[in-house]
Amino acid sequence: MKRAVVVLLSLLFAPAVMAQSADWQKTWDETLAAAKKEGKVVVMGSPDPVMRNELVPKFNAKFGIQIDYIAGQSGPLAERIKIERGSGIYSTDVFMSGVGTTFQSLIPDKVLAPMKPLLILPEVTDGSKWKFGAPHFMDAEQKYVLMLFRNRDSLLFINADYVKPEEMKSATDLLNPKWQGKIETQDPLGSGSGSDTAVHFYTQMGPDFVKKLYVDQKPFKNQDRRQLMDRLARGANPICLTCKLETATDLQKEGFKIHEVFDLAGMKNRVTSSPFVLSYADNAPHPNAARVFINWIASKEALEIYSRGNGTATLRADVDESFLNPEIVPKPGVEYFESTNLEWMSKGRPEIAEKMRALLKGS
Repeated sequence: MKRAVVVLLSLLFAPAVMAQSADWQKTWDETLAAAKKEGKVVVMGSPDPVMRNELVPKFNAKFGIQIDYIAGQSGPLAERIKIERGSGIYSTDVFMSGVGTTFQSLIPDKVLAPMKPLLILPEVTDGSKWKFGAPHFMDAEQKYVLMLFRNRDSLLFINADYVKPEEMKSATDLLNPKWQGKIETQDPLGSGSGSDTAVHFYTQMGPDFVKKLYVDQKPFKNQDRRQLMDRLARGANPICLTCKLETATDLQKEGFKIHEVFDLAGMKNRVTSSPFVLSYADNAPHPNAARVFINWIASKEALEIYSRGNGTATLRADVDESFLNPEIVPKPGVEYFESTNLEWMSKGRPEIAEKMRALLKGS
């Protein structure tokens, strides 16, 4: 009887499923044809070797559509967009930006259009393919900002030829006079990782700690992550607060003892949406090519390529994670500092960032 009911239901719903399948395929085919006529999509993101060397060529070959990839720091790029818009220029289709820039600049400046209606491919819209049971939109209206990654973030990098792992067990170890002038970071008064890291230290350790770390310890500041990683590898600054794994991998293969530190006593580890969140520009000059790109970058194929190249954990449930450092995958039942929480991003983080900047500007 039960089997008969299941068969009957499958027969009843089969036409609807077939119609839905045909609808998405028709929409996809029409979008792809129009995208090829547009010829390109303009994507703005970070200086990302995986994007440039793997994803851009793959997309071009797969769809016959060119990606114009504009790379730079999120904050300055967002300011560039604001200036362009003021002159009536609409140059960009898709943003692959940091969560801070997205919520503090792109959303307040009203440069985004809803992206959720652009999702077409069944493997992207199917909730069973995602760890949260659906594509996860982070904004209050749940349609503008798509989260593709969820990682347990490391707290810093060390060069183990100069800093023994046992010398970096607690957050307060960073204040050892031995490390004065030996620490490096992106500017905490800027945007992106430099500010995010300083805000996290402020939240976890308080203003006195932040002042001692960023003022008394005299850290070297540079916005270029590759230069920071080079100095870390050479031992010029053997402790880096804002280095990222993607710039360390080749150096590690060459034998440099560059280690990520995930745990420091006294601090909660962050769970982040790094390396980027995805959003769609209003008045996009290449709307169909943008739609193709958005669906593909959220697909299993693209995110698995990115995950392997960047060493980051995605929100897709069907991506192989066996090659990842298990330290980065959030563990069930563990309490983390949820830096992707909407209340934190929209209210808590800006308030702490303002206090942190006031503290450091006056020092």
